[in-house]
Amino acid sequence: METATFGNGCFWCTEAVFQELEGVETVVPGYTGGHTENPLYKQVCSGSTGHAEVLQITYDPAKITFEELLEVFWKTHDPTTLNRQGNDVGTQYRSAIFYHSPEQKLLAEKYKKELDSSGAFPSPIVTEIVPLDKFYAAEDYHKNYFNTHGHEPYCSFVIRPKLDKFRKVFSEKLKKG
Repeated sequence: METATFGNGCFWCTEAVFQELEGVETVVPGYTGGHTENPLYKQVCSGSTGHAEVLQITYDPAKITFEELLEVFWKTHDPTTLNRQGNDVGTQYRSAIFYHSPEQKLLAEKYKKELDSSGAFPSPIVTEIVPLDKFYAAEDYHKNYFNTHGHEPYCSFVIRPKLDKFRKVFSEKLKKG
């Protein structure tokens, strides 16, 4: 098993996406990239900790590669908006790849450069690619959020459309049954 850590906006919105991928064993929402030890959600939301909301993904590289996870990462959020995803604004929502190895760094930088030069996005990509330092798992009530709160307005209006689009684009990569 290997690990990938991505910051791509609100972790409630993106956790459900990565949970559905074949080869992904666990998706843990959490915080990294800041200076506060053992941060709490309210602290991270204040923007004062320097941490980003992230997902730490444990996956089987024989079933899904880091490159495939990168593809999902790039296509399921806007990597051109600095410290913002949709209505969520602040450094905690920044686009970031927190790499675990030199290979992950190389692959992430290569993919970012190719996307930028291809003109796939109308604006430059602002995603930061930095080494993972410490990861702090989010409080339990954040885990499996969409699957346990899908009826709430935020989930219905923000997460569900993202998930529906993801399912259409990545149908061949979804878990079976």
